[in-house]
Amino acid sequence: MPAAQVYGKSFIITGAASGIGRQLATGLAQQGARLLLADLNIEALQAAFSESGDLLVRQMDVTSEADWAKLVETAVKAFGQLDYCVNNAGVIRPGFLLDSTPEHIRYHVEVNALGVMYGTHFSAKVMARQGQGHIINMASLASIAPVQGLSLYSGSKFAVRGFSLAAGYELEDKGVCVSLLSPDLVHTNMLDVQLQYPEESALSFSGGAQPLTVEEVERAFYQVLRQKPREYCLPASRGWLAKIGSAFPGLGAKIGKIVKQKGLNRIKKRYQKS
Repeated sequence: MPAAQVYGKSFIITGAASGIGRQLATGLAQQGARLLLADLNIEALQAAFSESGDLLVRQMDVTSEADWAKLVETAVKAFGQLDYCVNNAGVIRPGFLLDSTPEHIRYHVEVNALGVMYGTHFSAKVMARQGQGHIINMASLASIAPVQGLSLYSGSKFAVRGFSLAAGYELEDKGVCVSLLSPDLVHTNMLDVQLQYPEESALSFSGGAQPLTVEEVERAFYQVLRQKPREYCLPASRGWLAKIGSAFPGLGAKIGKIVKQKGLNRIKKRYQKS
């Protein structure tokens, strides 16, 4: 995206201390965007970014209604308006359902789903008053096709997808766009977490020859800023396969068993070499 199109624009980005969030924030800062960066890990966030007039860092818990209200208020006071809200913060804890606990369920739903809903709600209130704004919610291909072994993560991301699409329909005539960015497996800390649970995470590793890089997700992000789609899948081919698998659950279950072995083989070949 040309610098002129983001220069001076105001952004909130959650989960900005690492991974995709950090990559997006770094690129936008270089192009002159005005940024309010948030993360629960304030030490990592402060180590990655230095505050200035156009770049603010704040510790916040995306599951907190009060934190969200304060964050959006801070952005408007600092920058005059809120042009973009990027709900990027997310978590994953692989595990089969029978091995999970109520705490694991709450963890996924509160961070991945509730956090995005709060962020969309509070930013949309401001944007609707402005008559313009763009909310980008980070989902996953696991928000389209159910992923065995990651049922809690997949369920929370399904909630993000359904909510974001419905909210987008509601907000369209207010001048507010809601887009979903749904990448395949990305080489971030979340990939490292999944490698600790190869059986549970096998389907995540069944995709392309290599996981996506944060740079590839960044390029897709700029496409989303330009095109304002309701949903952008990366790569598009895997997005269509996910939609087909979701549309025919019986077929998806059968294919899943075959694809799981493919993922396990790739984990052993790439990451478990002696």
